[in-house]
Amino acid sequence: MQTVRTPAVAGLFYPADAAELQTQVRGFLDQVEPPAEPPPKAIIVPHAGYIYSGPIAASAYARLRAARDLIHRVVLLGPSHRVGFRGIAVSGMEAFATPLGRIAVDREAVEQLEQLPDVGCLEQAHAQEHSLEVHLPFLQEVLGHFKLVPLVVGEARPTEVGAVLEALWGGPETLIVISSDLSHYHDYATARLLDDTTSKAIEALRFEDIGYEQACGRNPVNGLLWVARRKGLHGETIDLRNSGDTAGSRDQVVGYGAYVFH
Repeated sequence: MQTVRTPAVAGLFYPADAAELQTQVRGFLDQVEPPAEPPPKAIIVPHAGYIYSGPIAASAYARLRAARDLIHRVVLLGPSHRVGFRGIAVSGMEAFATPLGRIAVDREAVEQLEQLPDVGCLEQAHAQEHSLEVHLPFLQEVLGHFKLVPLVVGEARPTEVGAVLEALWGGPETLIVISSDLSHYHDYATARLLDDTTSKAIEALRFEDIGYEQACGRNPVNGLLWVARRKGLHGETIDLRNSGDTAGSRDQVVGYGAYVFH
């Protein structure tokens, strides 16, 4: 019986060779000069191929380097791209692997979540999903050793996602990571306007204003915003670009934002 979730998009979204992958991730991180402030409790980061969204994701991950010895658990939520389902899917795996090694799953946390009405184990939602996988090498590089709570989000209301986050909120040892790109396949100027509007809604914690057209990970994003409003967190946009800025044409672009919550 398989107990390790093996990489599905290594060699596609990011390098399959460990040395090349580590060099690329460190290169992205080294381009960022993070401010001298406490590490965020939660981040929203994009999940495209590294040549497109890696620099934007790194702008948030670089802020976690100082918390390497503080953060011991990562609750990672991303949208489902391949499997349609209702609720939030956990995995029965013991570990998730990347070319950089294995990350142990926090089985105790997973079993705790399975008691919630909107959470269930759905392995096929995890098997080919890239929205979680692309973040693992960044987390391995900045945090080193930690336990993972991997969650693929299907159709779920902000309150349902929020219940999961509140159950595992914890203290400074727990980091919340939400995986989401922004607008898709508009021209460059239109995308800039749309993504700026979405960013303002994220900063204002207005989950009511963010739909599928604005963020493919709207369900996990909106769950975080729901909790952030309840807990009095402050959201900040720290990077906002699109594929036309990084590695693509400007005819049809995908938007990428990085956000931190304190």
